[in-house]
Amino acid sequence: MSELVLSAWSVVSPYGVGSEPFGAGFGGGTSAVGALDRDAWPGPFDRCGLVPDFTAAEYVGKKGTRTMDRVTAIAVTAVGRLLASCGDDLTARPEQIGLVLGTGSGSVQSIMDFTRDSLVGERPYHVDPARFPNTVMNRAAGQSAIWHGIKGPNTTVAGGRLTGLLALSYAVRLHRGGHCERVLCGAAEEYSTQRAWLEWHGRAPEERETPLGEGAAVFLMERASDAHAAGRTPLARVLATRFRAYAERAEAQKALAECVGSALDRAGVAPESVRLVAPLGAGAELAALEDAGIKDALGTADPEWLRCRPLLGDTSAASNSLQLAAVLATAGASGLAPGEAALVTGVDRDGTVGCAVLGGADRG
Repeated sequence: MSELVLSAWSVVSPYGVGSEPFGAGFGGGTSAVGALDRDAWPGPFDRCGLVPDFTAAEYVGKKGTRTMDRVTAIAVTAVGRLLASCGDDLTARPEQIGLVLGTGSGSVQSIMDFTRDSLVGERPYHVDPARFPNTVMNRAAGQSAIWHGIKGPNTTVAGGRLTGLLALSYAVRLHRGGHCERVLCGAAEEYSTQRAWLEWHGRAPEERETPLGEGAAVFLMERASDAHAAGRTPLARVLATRFRAYAERAEAQKALAECVGSALDRAGVAPESVRLVAPLGAGAELAALEDAGIKDALGTADPEWLRCRPLLGDTSAASNSLQLAAVLATAGASGLAPGEAALVTGVDRDGTVGCAVLGGADRG
């Protein structure tokens, strides 16, 4: 069986729409977090990593987007740019393309606005029915498929800040189960006033100053042989994903070390081969435990560390996918070299840890 590789990717981020601004901004270490217009975005935060000047009408089109919420528009844009970069041949058999898209809770803003309208209106049913689909968690994945004519399996994954890793793992199983020939996988998150308040109340007081961010990253996963046949460069092999749980915060370090060690063993990768490490870094205490767990697993290896959160803000469900995008942006147009590996990790406050190991692909 031909190995699975990532051969194309697309990003919508606080640096702008597209992989190019993301690569330039992240590679240059430029912060994409800026001041919020408090009139347009009321809430507890005064800074955020917003996708600049983003609207559904501008990037998706004016027709049919009047009621499209922000996270759906971000996802549809990211998927569309990925498909466009690969050419028409990719969608020649749309029933053989799957889509696995991660989300936090869909659009929290849409859910709360719709619920509020049903409570404060003259009648509970005096709501805009066109906005009801935005309250469903799989709205972004469904619209991305409909908008771009993808007819294969369509899956929505929600798993907190490990959502991107969970979506990647699910996409591997979907492909290896023979359900599709290619899979688009990734995650999306929006900034909204309601999400901001939920995050504010859900955080420890010392973490409330960390600004939020938004964005999406989507990747094309396919067999290496199919990528070569289509003229695409395999950028990285998907070698292993692993997940664990912890009960007390003090156990997170050990849980992640075991998780990473298991993934490296499964992938057949020596710690010293890991060139790039992209940690989640969710909060000072958990970030320290995450770093310590990684170092426990890698021993004396000295990889380059890629940290997205200080530059993009807390992108929640999209975090892991943007970490993976940072790995590919750093690896460059040729991807990871044969013999090199990269590690993407996460420790979430809900008691879960996870990681993915990627390897360099054959460039022949």
